[in-house]
Amino acid sequence: MTDNPAVIARPKVTEVEQHGIDTIPASHRHSRPIDLFRIQFGGANTFATVILGTFPILLGLSLWQAVAATVTGLLVGTLFLAPMGLFGPLTGTNNAVASGAHFGVRGRIVGSFLSLLTAIAFYSISVWVSGDAVVGALVRLAGVPDSDLLRAVVYAVLGAIVIVVVIYGYAFMLLVNKIVVFGNTALMLLGILAFSGSLDLGYDPGPGAYALGSFWPTFVLSALIVMGNPISFGAFLGDWSRYIPAGAKPSRVLGATFAAQLASLVPFMFGVFTATLVADQADYVIALINTAPAWYAVLLIVVAFLGGLSTGITALYGTGLDFSSVFPRLNRVKASLFIGTLAFVFILVGRLAFDMLASVNAFVGAIVICTTPWMVIMTIGWFVRRGHYREADLQVFNQGREGGAYWFDKGVNWRGMAAWIPAAIAGLLFANYPPLIEGPFRNAAGGVDISLPVSIGLAAVLYLGMLFLFPEPRYVFGPDGPRLVPARDAEMPAVVDDHTASEHRVKTRTS
Repeated sequence: MTDNPAVIARPKVTEVEQHGIDTIPASHRHSRPIDLFRIQFGGANTFATVILGTFPILLGLSLWQAVAATVTGLLVGTLFLAPMGLFGPLTGTNNAVASGAHFGVRGRIVGSFLSLLTAIAFYSISVWVSGDAVVGALVRLAGVPDSDLLRAVVYAVLGAIVIVVVIYGYAFMLLVNKIVVFGNTALMLLGILAFSGSLDLGYDPGPGAYALGSFWPTFVLSALIVMGNPISFGAFLGDWSRYIPAGAKPSRVLGATFAAQLASLVPFMFGVFTATLVADQADYVIALINTAPAWYAVLLIVVAFLGGLSTGITALYGTGLDFSSVFPRLNRVKASLFIGTLAFVFILVGRLAFDMLASVNAFVGAIVICTTPWMVIMTIGWFVRRGHYREADLQVFNQGREGGAYWFDKGVNWRGMAAWIPAAIAGLLFANYPPLIEGPFRNAAGGVDISLPVSIGLAAVLYLGMLFLFPEPRYVFGPDGPRLVPARDAEMPAVVDDHTASEHRVKTRTS
């Protein structure tokens, strides 16, 4: 195929994607910002998001307090998320690899770790919730007895379907999300009709119901859990925006993310309002199916299935993509199978052996605390570099080479690492996601969780401090030079073959 940008190669939906984390050539960049909107909204317009929307109610907030916490968490999370869509068009690769510009081509393993954490959490939520909806329908409509074996079988079937879609890749995933955008939105809005006679708009369990003992700690915890949804896309936006041409207007890319996340208020509010109907029930999904009119109980299965498929593939696709480069023996398909299997084990252990809600709460908390400072460092780096990136130099480690603009100190840029590591640790020390994550300083602000401002503030201050104390080489900034920070003169290391590289990375270099 030609690399002429005017001739765009659009793959067939049933064609297995061939690209891994290599730079997408201009002739293959067939996506538009509207596709970034569709894939984000499709991935969020699901029962996994609905479940996160139920947390403010389950933690003891009143209906309108829960609405306020949900809107707050969503807006704050979106503000941090939006810039992460800009890296794909500029670098032609995913965000984990692009982060090599600020963490070093080896140090970008931080982004790979964060994508793994996010994928396991949200793949697990999607399969768990979808599976429970199917089980609930079978119990209510077909009289099938509930059992752990039944749930395990249903989880396995749904998880396998997700993996099949992921193996086909981006084009197939985009088709699924286009369907979910329209289908699930319509089905959720029908919930207004289905539950209109049961909703209590004055729902308020009273101050004694606050999970953390008082209003503000519970409100902040609720907002942080909601915030986990937009933040969870941070490591993955580049997986999809890398197919957008480099000349796309940044404002349109930013706008696509803002619009998609704001549209996710549909599933969030579905979760908030319907949670008031079953707040005293142990299993939200099963209880909601039993509460719904029979005609809508059937539709809920469709909502759960489509949503679980969409969330599962958006989470699993990116991690399989990235780990195929971290572990060169695993191509994208094999890496997806490995991560999918790992996540399935987490589902079984978390759902059948432990408290799944507590597990989800802890995972979402860890995602917010660890990913947000990484995103802050990436955004500051993009700003001071004026959006300048050298595509080829980002790939040297993946190709079994060393050197180039982003080699820094043996492949690690300690400026970014020295900011992220303390910020993530400090955030965990102040975190309060009971019962699994309870930092020793969680009561420093009277029980209010301040882990996020601590981790964000520390990451920003440390990273900017490192850029001023230890200026980066001038060659990383491009022809216009740095913005607001100093630079030092240095000779860029030549790109040379790494003779200690594995045969798989060498194969990438020579293929």
